[in-house]
Amino acid sequence: MAVDLGIDLGTTKILIYRPGKGIVLEEPSVVAYNTRTSEVVAVGHEALRMMGRAPAYIQIECPVREGVISNHEFTEFLIREFVRKVSGSFLSRPRIAICIPSAITRVEARAVVEAAVSAGARKVYLIDEPIAAAIGAGLDVTKPVGRMMVDLGGGTTDIAVISMGGIIVSTSLKVAGNSFDETIVKYIENTYKLAIGTTVGEELKKEIGCVFRPEADIKAMIRGRNLTNGIPEEITVSQTELCDVLRPLADEVVAGVKQVLAKTPPELSGDILTEGILMTGGTAQLRGLDGLIEDATGIRTTVARDPVSCVGIGTGKCFSLIGELKEGFELASGRG
Repeated sequence: MAVDLGIDLGTTKILIYRPGKGIVLEEPSVVAYNTRTSEVVAVGHEALRMMGRAPAYIQIECPVREGVISNHEFTEFLIREFVRKVSGSFLSRPRIAICIPSAITRVEARAVVEAAVSAGARKVYLIDEPIAAAIGAGLDVTKPVGRMMVDLGGGTTDIAVISMGGIIVSTSLKVAGNSFDETIVKYIENTYKLAIGTTVGEELKKEIGCVFRPEADIKAMIRGRNLTNGIPEEITVSQTELCDVLRPLADEVVAGVKQVLAKTPPELSGDILTEGILMTGGTAQLRGLDGLIEDATGIRTTVARDPVSCVGIGTGKCFSLIGELKEGFELASGRG
């Protein structure tokens, strides 16, 4: 039986969508590698649990950085293991669609295709993230109507105006979820001399992170290691304080939105004013980001119903639209 799989190959996590089944896998984009034996010992959740707890010879790698494959071998292993996990009983190798950042180079795209083919794909299709996000959010991307998508992932933020199944104007920023997490970690270290991990930084962002109209009475406690005496310590951070830290990054996203709007054809600008701006991706849930964009542009800005899964869902659903998508195309076929 022929099977189709849509893969959201994200910087922080991988989602696999199977038409008719929905999301069948959601795992961290992490590999655990034994440097003594030169073997991959774990992937996904199992590998992530080893972070900070494994011996020195167990190296924890994130092979996809800022939306681009940084380690081809590990990425191929990730895709192969996860595809095998969801398709182990299939009689034929699947067709695979993979979403990519809109600003990816041809060489980087080829690396994605080769990883999927090596992992056993019969055919490979690439689809731009903004198109996949729009499909996953339930929009009809084939209509001659301009829509603006802001997809905020872990490694990249893709901003695009789409119409009739293709991208009209777009930009891709390196400012995304991981950037916000790392900024929090550095701030806590420099201000309070407290060492915390990116996981704690991410948790703090989710708990009280805000970039527009923060509330001073909202606070959170975090724990870490005092860099002066090495003793564990607990501190309290306010939402207003965190807003000052995160706002410069949010302003970069707003600048990207304005840049794309400035390059948008007048006819489509009118559509966007009517349709509004739609945000997807995990970082779209950052408090106040939608309000900040709306305040800066005067355009109604909303967050998709299931922002985290939109790209994965849209990638899986694109098979039924391949003939109508300008950006969905077959790049390679598996052998045999």
